Amino acid sequence: MLHTDTDPAGEEWVEERLLRLLHGKCSGVAAGMRRSATKRGIQTPARKDIDKAAAYLLKYKMLVQYQIYLADGLPIATGVIEGACRYWVKHRMDITGARWSLDGAEAVLRLRALLASGDFDAYWQFHESREQLSNHDILYEARAQTCLMMSPKRAALISFAAECAKLRATS
Repeated sequence: MLHTDTDPAGEEWVEERLLRLLHGKCSGVAAGMRRSATKRGIQTPARKDIDKAAAYLLKYKMLVQYQIYLADGLPIATGVIEGACRYWVKHRMDITGARWSLDGAEAVLRLRALLASGDFDAYWQFHESREQLSNHDILYEARAQTCLMMSPKRAALISFAAECAKLRATS
């Protein structure tokens, strides 16, 4: 390639390119790799490997925006992501004798992700408010509409129950 394995200049060269990649200079790194190979007169098969690496960077430059990921606090190393998958997915899904449907597995993994991220409490509040709305408020409202055809006493009782449900949801 461009440097031998024991050449300290090679390590320095790699570090410089890595820093450029981390700053979003993907196209410049790819062009620089090809320029360096041309200046050194490198021929195939080593040139083929350099061109392949440069083509990869250019093909995936929209995904290799490390500066954005790092600014958002996201991991860029696949080892971190693979480790998380192994822990969160395999650890839970690979229990002896367990059988998972796709929907069931996805639901469990979403809950585990919420717990791990610290967002579970906020999610649970949202979940309970949606449950209240779909299972109680709308149901009581529909019943109140049919109560118009009922006796005034029964209609008042159902309306009162709907109001109580709304009060519970807001407290």
